[in-house]
Amino acid sequence: MSTLYHPVFLSKSIIALILGLFISHVGVGQTYEKSILDHREHYKNEFIKDKDAPIKKKDIKHLRFFDPDSKYQVSASFSRTTDATPFEMLTSSGKTRSYVAYGILEFEIAGKTQNLTIYRSLDLQKIPKYRHYAFVPFKDLTNGKLSYGGGRYLDLQTTDIENGHLVLDFNKAYNPYCAYSAGYSCPIPPEANHLQVEINAGEQNFSK
Repeated sequence: MSTLYHPVFLSKSIIALILGLFISHVGVGQTYEKSILDHREHYKNEFIKDKDAPIKKKDIKHLRFFDPDSKYQVSASFSRTTDATPFEMLTSSGKTRSYVAYGILEFEIAGKTQNLTIYRSLDLQKIPKYRHYAFVPFKDLTNGKLSYGGGRYLDLQTTDIENGHLVLDFNKAYNPYCAYSAGYSCPIPPEANHLQVEINAGEQNFSK
């Protein structure tokens, strides 16, 4: 019998292949998890550097997050909203801010198709360093339980959209300042961005 097709040799080859794929998968998972943990460290440091931040260095330990989970990093198809007119988005203070819908993201989570609208601030568009800035305010079924009741945000750059697609990562979802302290005017996610699923990813309730 040829050595190449000997059952023992074949079994070792299969085991080596499976082991290699497993190690590769673990390596990719660890790399992704590290990238999210690094992102969170940067997020925490921004509070420390900003003298006007709603929490101080001693309160950083009260920030809580869901464990990194790559299933909440999704590929979304993007449809540009070409006929949108500016509107006033309500904020937590009762005041409004001027926004315009930039486009709609369609993706799948929990086996269901979901949609979220991307918005752009008319005021920020006037500032050169924010000319590509957009954000996705959203609510989901964890609000008021595991996450802040007023919803959470995702930041993005319009330049992140390529060939009609965008990688949307809910592991980077963060709380508005209102989650930490009163006196801030935080945009309230419009009804169109209320997801009827749990997004167990990103920032949780502030524990202090």
